[in-house]
Amino acid sequence: MAEDESGQEKTEEATPKRLEKARDEGQIARSRELGTTLLLMTGGVSLLMFGATLAERFQGVMRNSFSFDRDAVFDSSYMISHLGRSLGSIIDVVVLILVLLMIAGAIGSVSLGGWLFSSKPITPKLSRMNPLEGLQRMFSAKALVELFKAIAKFSLVAVMASMILWYMRSELLSLSQEALAPAITHAVWILVWSALGMSSATIIIAAIDVPFQRFENSKKLRMTRQQVKDEYKDSEGKPEVKSKIRQLQRELAQSRMMASIPEADVVITNPEHFSVALKYDISGSGAPVVVAKGADEVAMKIREIANLNEVPLLRSPQLARAVFFSTEINDEIPASLYLAVAQVLAFIFQMRQASSSKRPADAQVRALNRKLDIPDDMAFDASGDVPDR
Repeated sequence: MAEDESGQEKTEEATPKRLEKARDEGQIARSRELGTTLLLMTGGVSLLMFGATLAERFQGVMRNSFSFDRDAVFDSSYMISHLGRSLGSIIDVVVLILVLLMIAGAIGSVSLGGWLFSSKPITPKLSRMNPLEGLQRMFSAKALVELFKAIAKFSLVAVMASMILWYMRSELLSLSQEALAPAITHAVWILVWSALGMSSATIIIAAIDVPFQRFENSKKLRMTRQQVKDEYKDSEGKPEVKSKIRQLQRELAQSRMMASIPEADVVITNPEHFSVALKYDISGSGAPVVVAKGADEVAMKIREIANLNEVPLLRSPQLARAVFFSTEINDEIPASLYLAVAQVLAFIFQMRQASSSKRPADAQVRALNRKLDIPDDMAFDASGDVPDR
């Protein structure tokens, strides 16, 4: 099992962030065998497809190059024009083969790890010039693996070449009985097919090397559990910092909530455990809005601010719990509570018109609470549950 410098085993798969960083640094899976295979196979197939045309063009060039008038020998312009015609007769086929090889090389390079341009792998490093580290790389396990791969490739290609020569032995022997021109053509075709057959041996090598390179790259990028934890802390933030941020956010939200209480029309209380502050815009078309709510100490603070700013307090435990558990700050009250809240607001507005006092009488409050129609699904208890009826 791989270990890092701290001695911990790298048992965890690389995280997306680690993979992205490795890719930026050029650490991706690459298979030279795959690129070599595509180049050799493309070259062999290209010669099979365009070899006859290319051979005919070369024959024409050779024929024209050795059959010319005596005057042409002393005419330098003729030689230049003849060279241009000779190149023009073969350039299209040669360029086509080179383009196919270039495409095959590009596909072989990007097919495994994808397209990547990074300057970090070629950045000069003094550690690469250290002779001791160079010797360590020469006699490392990776170097032994590469040596084994080279021997295996040579052996496989040699076996394939022997099999091809044995299979074509009769055709090779028959070349001596053919005329010169057909013998040359026949020999070229034997060489092309033999090269293509030996190149096909690299398909086996590439089929083994591609998954091996993927495994090696994945193994190299593995992480220890501590590295995963450190990365999580770096990306998500340390727990104590996140807790502090959440606390500050809550304090900020609470300060904004408290600042909106003086604008409320009424604060409905439990009275000890819950407090909700409602505001209704008479000129608007919306329902009353919950501008503040809280439980226990926050509820006490809401009542304190309401008293300081002469906001009416109304004791209605059932309605206070219903609004508290069914809404959030700045939410409109639920439709099922429209009637009950409308009765409360009407009571508060009538009280304001009848008297300058901001505190309703207890008898009036009890009479109002008996009139309030709280739906069964809004009849919350102090724990936020709706008792079975």
